[in-house]
Amino acid sequence: MRRSFDVVLYGGALVNQDGESERDIGVIDGKIAEIGQLSSCDAAEKINCRGLHILPGVIDTQVHFREPGMPHKEDLESGSRSAVLGGVTAVFEMPNTDPLTSTPEALADKVRRGLNRMHCDFAFWVGGTHENARDLAELERLPGAAGVKVFMGSSTGSLLIADDAGIAEVLSHTRRRVAFHSEDEERLIARKHLRREGDPSSHPIWRDVETAVQSTRRLIKIAQQKGALIHVLHVTTEEEIELLAQCKDIASVEVTPHHLTMDDTDYQRIGALAQMNPPVRSARHREALWRGITQGIVDVIGSDHAPHTLEEKARPYPQSPSGMTGVQTIVPLLLDHLNAGRISLARLVDLTSAGPARLFGIAQKGRVAVGYDADLTIVDLKRREIIRNSWIGSRVGWTPYDGKTVQGWPIGTLVRGRKVMWEGELVAQSVGAPIRFHAAL
Repeated sequence: MRRSFDVVLYGGALVNQDGESERDIGVIDGKIAEIGQLSSCDAAEKINCRGLHILPGVIDTQVHFREPGMPHKEDLESGSRSAVLGGVTAVFEMPNTDPLTSTPEALADKVRRGLNRMHCDFAFWVGGTHENARDLAELERLPGAAGVKVFMGSSTGSLLIADDAGIAEVLSHTRRRVAFHSEDEERLIARKHLRREGDPSSHPIWRDVETAVQSTRRLIKIAQQKGALIHVLHVTTEEEIELLAQCKDIASVEVTPHHLTMDDTDYQRIGALAQMNPPVRSARHREALWRGITQGIVDVIGSDHAPHTLEEKARPYPQSPSGMTGVQTIVPLLLDHLNAGRISLARLVDLTSAGPARLFGIAQKGRVAVGYDADLTIVDLKRREIIRNSWIGSRVGWTPYDGKTVQGWPIGTLVRGRKVMWEGELVAQSVGAPIRFHAAL
């Protein structure tokens, strides 16, 4: 019997856990219904993917979309628009908003704001605090919760948990993997005098290697004592890669495209636009992160999209805020690294879709398989483009990669079978819905 589909993608090279081959994908009711040779089947919409690669939808597990509280920088609609323009189908958004995402009410409010308004699917990290530590077992299972995020440094107010006892208390009550910003707050305070007025290149001198390593060493020890799973965000140092490689039973590792692409010479080129926490460091550390990828130590790549306006970034250092856009450039940057021979296509897929799904227990995403959501990132590996500020969908309208030529480009973004972006244009109304997790079903 001849099958009929809502959507058929045909002629493309599908990249999945079982390798790369030319296969068509049939979609019914937002789910993948069949994989194979489907060109003769009926479909309400047929999408020609000849010459293109079809990847499982890219999941960015660390973004800051600034809503509520800072809509002049970003909101859920503009941030997710930037995501799908860059080929990203789902995001995990961070809790340092105003109010903080640290209560059931704040989480539910974010889910309500995102539903059918965000262009991609979403989950929200819940901020771990001294005040809510005993409630985290319930908070991390709420609809739309990605898990718990803790700032050991580089935060303010109740989101900062700088003491070992506070970290231990959080890990005593969580069951899912807990994400950490790992910088030692006490050392950051003690080294503030090393910041040089007007010189963002002093940022990695202030926030030195030991600031990160000291914190991560403390975190590992506490997690081992508690038998808890931890996820160390935006790892930046060779020393941490070596340290974390020894405890992969409990610890997972994220790196970011900017730490894989930039080094400390970029402060001279773009000034505070390169300023991030933790900082962009020397080439030695960048190469160590790549070794972490080739050796299987790194589990996921997240963008740490953290927009500020150009006016804010123009303030003289250290008044300039740390953060840059990134969700829209994660795919083209990684494809450019692929074409430069730094990463295989299979490993790229593992780090951006299969890895996040496996690590965080995402239901029905991360693979192209029958019964899974038809989340797809369609790319042209051969296409050369120049990244421009004018392309950026984020409200702040800039990227640190303005003027950079890349080989490899996102062509289309499908979220649950709906084509939301094609050739740089939004082509469907927002359909964003909460991501589901096995631990919270």
